[in-house]
Amino acid sequence: MPSIQQLVRLPRQKAVKKTKSPALKACPQRRGVCTRVYTTTPKKPNSALRKVQESITSG
Repeated sequence: MPSIQQLVRLPRQKAVKKTKSPALKACPQRRGVCTRVYTTTPKKPNSALRKVQESITSG
């Protein structure tokens, strides 16, 4: 439990809300174009062929 002096020096931080779609940047009409679809293998302890897409957004 912080003391009053600690709270005066460094107040409590508000929790930052995480957006569910960060790539849209608060523009729901943004258009995405798929440039490439390929398969790749995951990092060390896992093994499979994962389908991956590269996409670009307008703006």
